[in-house]
Amino acid sequence: MKRVLIISYYWPPNGGAGVYRWLKMSKYLPEFGWQPVVYTPENPEVVADDPGLLKDVGATVEVIKHPITEPFSLYKRFTGRAQNERVQTAFLSEKRAGGWKEDLALWVRSNFFIPDARVWWVKPSIRYLKDYVKKHPVDAIISTGPPHSMHLIARGLQRATGLPWIADFRDPWTGIDFYGQLSLTNWADRKHHRLEREVLTHADRVVTVSWSWAKDLEALGAKNVEVITNGFDRADVPKETVAVDDRFSLVHIGSMSATRDLPGLWKVLAAIAEKDRLFRERFVLRFVGPVDHSVVESATAAGLGGHIERLGRVSHAVAMHEMQRARVLLLPINDTPNSAGILPGKLYEYLSVGRPILAIGPSGGDVARVLGNTHQLLPREPAPSSQDGIRSLFDRQGPVVGHTIEQYDRRELARAMAELLNGRPVAGRQ
Repeated sequence: MKRVLIISYYWPPNGGAGVYRWLKMSKYLPEFGWQPVVYTPENPEVVADDPGLLKDVGATVEVIKHPITEPFSLYKRFTGRAQNERVQTAFLSEKRAGGWKEDLALWVRSNFFIPDARVWWVKPSIRYLKDYVKKHPVDAIISTGPPHSMHLIARGLQRATGLPWIADFRDPWTGIDFYGQLSLTNWADRKHHRLEREVLTHADRVVTVSWSWAKDLEALGAKNVEVITNGFDRADVPKETVAVDDRFSLVHIGSMSATRDLPGLWKVLAAIAEKDRLFRERFVLRFVGPVDHSVVESATAAGLGGHIERLGRVSHAVAMHEMQRARVLLLPINDTPNSAGILPGKLYEYLSVGRPILAIGPSGGDVARVLGNTHQLLPREPAPSSQDGIRSLFDRQGPVVGHTIEQYDRRELARAMAELLNGRPVAGRQ
């Protein structure tokens, strides 16, 4: 069996969206002739505790760890946050925050930690891994970002060893939705772009999760770009039947950031509730995961304050259960310039449980390609005429059928990654 070194910041028992792609790839790659060797921090900043994910770390997966130094403790002390408070990604803030200390901390993070707060781990990791691969040879390297410091580790190791390297972009670098919110000086912006181009032009293969983003990366100079989407693991879909919620629940799973706020939809839902007594009595807007304070304020201002239910962060197993019992699953696509390529990882798990999906996003984006005609996709400002279609989703009985999702099975995606590691292009790139 060949060995592939996977450089990933996120790994169980850390939870959250950044974990699943390479946890699942590592689970199934051995079936296709590749033993994963996962390199990850010994003491990372915890996004969410989810020890249940450790069950997917198979006996054939080798995990090696090395200590990391991160600035989050200093940041929390400076801004007056508790040391055990979780640092949210993508500028999500569940509480109103601000002031000069937050602004200064953002400016320091943006201009002195390039590409991200894990940059102090790059040089120690290159030294550690150079020694490791001498003693325990591997056949290929994969780095996955964000954080994009992982790509810099892989680039340094490639330069030292000549090993083939695949750079996996779960999200863009300078094209990520919150890049404009960083307080970057011109010097810092140029450095981001220089490092990004170095990664894109020196990696033997570049992989990303959507077709639009593949074109964006090619425009930045990347060669040999392939698309391997995220997916779902059939083993995660509860086998027992889960009763659908008696309430008219519209459920969002995962982080609900400010760029995912849906003021237009909130108004339409409030209008439906105003004229439909049954809907008004039974409707609940349920958030499973962290919610930015601006989203709650927006929905409340539209008249939905009394219908909001917040479950907070839960384990992946509980999240899958909540998907199954939802009347309707909510899929908001970020209102950002890169929206055409945004395919949230939860989309495929939504599809796997067979519940109706209400997606809000661009009609010409990649989300439309994945959803097909089986689910409902509306623009950010739904027309009043959409009320009947939205209302009818809550009355649908039984599982949603007619959508082929086998291509998004995690095992099939691992097969595609193995093909790429073997030097063969991925079928269906276009």
